[in-house]
Amino acid sequence: MTRSRMTARILLVVAGLAAMTAFATFAVGLERLALWQVVRTCIVDYKLTGAPFPCLRVDLSGGDERGDVVLRPPLLHDMILAPTRKVVGVEDPLLQSPDAPNYFGAAWRARSFLKSPGGRGPDWDEVGLVVNPAVVRHQDQLHIHVGCLLPAVKRALAAAAPEVPIGEWKRLPAVVRHLVFWGTRVRGADLADVEPFRLAAEALADKVRDRAKLTIMVAGVRVAGEDGFLILASYVGAPHSWWPVGVEDLLDPHCLAEPGVSG
Repeated sequence: MTRSRMTARILLVVAGLAAMTAFATFAVGLERLALWQVVRTCIVDYKLTGAPFPCLRVDLSGGDERGDVVLRPPLLHDMILAPTRKVVGVEDPLLQSPDAPNYFGAAWRARSFLKSPGGRGPDWDEVGLVVNPAVVRHQDQLHIHVGCLLPAVKRALAAAAPEVPIGEWKRLPAVVRHLVFWGTRVRGADLADVEPFRLAAEALADKVRDRAKLTIMVAGVRVAGEDGFLILASYVGAPHSWWPVGVEDLLDPHCLAEPGVSG
């Protein structure tokens, strides 16, 4: 065995051990930077082998500073997209910059990994993307939850969508009982030109100054047969909300991500 091959094999073993350690730490919530360790491990493995393990996908087409990974943490019924650069969470100033990568757009494309309990891919208006506020999340690395809408949430959004104006924000009727949301609607087949982090922060700027309190959600909707999106926002301490809104209130844990499906 040549020295270069031996070095590569040693690096792969080290990367694998690091992956298992980081994933185990992430799964049991031992450390709030465990997700960042997993992201870095996925990047190392991808650069060494071309495989995204332990992630489902690694996208470095724009470089490490603009890339993202998609992963399903072990022991958790969830799929997430995270940046390949350090971004703390919804409050990070980077996300308000016009030059910020479009993480919501990448998260929407990752929906092709999802499979509903019946084994099929979810329809357009069954998918939601959610970013938790700081007090709800367990990791201090930005991550967007990608999943199927809970049935009651899907029905509520379908009923509300025709009444939500394009490009204007309004308070929505009960999307989830005892929780308050504001929303706007956008047309389009993707999120390429949509910036939910900036839109939500601007829309609720008169209600909440600390962006760490924001919950942001994007959901696919169909109005009069036309595909589009609802962008929704709430915040910790919103009037008439009984608790901070989190992903558990919105997405179905039984809609799982499967490896080997193109993202």
